Amino acid sequence: MPYVKPVAQRTRRIKSAGNASPSANGQIIVHANGTPISGDPLHPEVPPPTITHTRAPTPDEIIDNLRFMFAVGIECSNPVVAGNQRVDQLEMTGHYEHWKKDLQLVRDLGLRYLRYGPPIHRIFTGPGQYNWDQLDPVMAEMLRLGIRPIIDFVHFGLPDWLGNFQNPDWPKHVADYAAAFCRRYPWVRFFTPVNEIFVTAQFSGAFGWWNEQLMSDHAFVTNIKHCVKASMLAMREVLHQRPDAIFIFSESTEYVHPGSPKMVPKATFLNERRFLSLDLLFGHDVSATMYQYLLHSGMTAEEYQWFREQSDLRSHCIMGTDYYITNEHVIRDDGSTIGAGDVYGYYVITRQYFDRYRLPVMHTETNRVSNNAVEWLWKEWMNLLRLRQDGVPIVGFTWYGLVDMKDWDSALTKIRGHVNKVGLYNLDRRPRKVAKEYRKLIESYASFPISSSKFPLLTA
Repeated sequence: MPYVKPVAQRTRRIKSAGNASPSANGQIIVHANGTPISGDPLHPEVPPPTITHTRAPTPDEIIDNLRFMFAVGIECSNPVVAGNQRVDQLEMTGHYEHWKKDLQLVRDLGLRYLRYGPPIHRIFTGPGQYNWDQLDPVMAEMLRLGIRPIIDFVHFGLPDWLGNFQNPDWPKHVADYAAAFCRRYPWVRFFTPVNEIFVTAQFSGAFGWWNEQLMSDHAFVTNIKHCVKASMLAMREVLHQRPDAIFIFSESTEYVHPGSPKMVPKATFLNERRFLSLDLLFGHDVSATMYQYLLHSGMTAEEYQWFREQSDLRSHCIMGTDYYITNEHVIRDDGSTIGAGDVYGYYVITRQYFDRYRLPVMHTETNRVSNNAVEWLWKEWMNLLRLRQDGVPIVGFTWYGLVDMKDWDSALTKIRGHVNKVGLYNLDRRPRKVAKEYRKLIESYASFPISSSKFPLLTA
């Protein structure tokens, strides 16, 4: 049986002050009275500040002045499941009601960075039509608190009018949505255009659980190619308005162990297939086996070549690695899979992905149920420290999520309102022990440099 996976995401840490808005180079620019710069649609009356130009910092000075990106995420999945039922985690966990409290909890933890997915199915109401009424006050409060969001444009679901991920037209529409978002909130710099592309395709196109609810290689590949295309088109739109934008691609890092000698070939195939989304996204050549698989499953040679021609976008990217105890699997003789636990763990799996793509890394999702959460937090952190010590430029860590979730024990396929106790806070917004431990970890490493080496964060 396919595995069940929880969800989580990111945040980060840099100095901020008052009602500040980041400049093009990522610095905070405010007036002497603390009011934000012009260009902010929430404060259009504010005149532009006077900026005194100084010597540009060297790359080494930039690295030295940056700090590690501690983060938390607010769970925002919104797929459509059986019975055409929309699963809206922001609604199910009370965020629409308690959003102001949730943002304050982020700051109470000592965090500046929040992974946040505005509900696209509520905002994007039709071609060129957007309802920002619900989001405007949330974004204004983030600005006031000095929170820097990492915005998910698509998190497992599309607006009803776009249908599902098999629709070839949705990528260009979501790119338009990204452009509209940047026009309205030009101070946002960090984005995840499409969250966990591999999981989106696996659960929707291969397992038949979400959205199109199909079970075929053709549906899986079609989903992936549309998600990657949407990501690339959205990046182009964002970079047109914000050339210094950074894209943190949160992806599930997987591994399949063979349950017997007979299953070694199948496990080998699946361990190549797990890289497809990031291979296309980051311009990495696929193997001959995977190329044939793509061509036999609905991708054309021309489409593959188009993805290869977008490889310049990788210079704006950080590879987000999501790792849970459910990410490793054993494939049995009958072809079914069971959970393997953390046989290799975050260190080994992340090293495999880094060695393939050679991009800066952020641990963008992890959690465990409350009884195991503190031990898991420190275990993941120790794995991360070892990766840094061994030369992997890992720049951030995220606990996902801020509050408990619902129905992830069934991968959102059975909507029963079952609470998954994986948050730093429960649904009454009371802290769990892991919240105190995470705050202690953040305080202990408050001056942690963003990288233990001079490996450049980005090449653009």
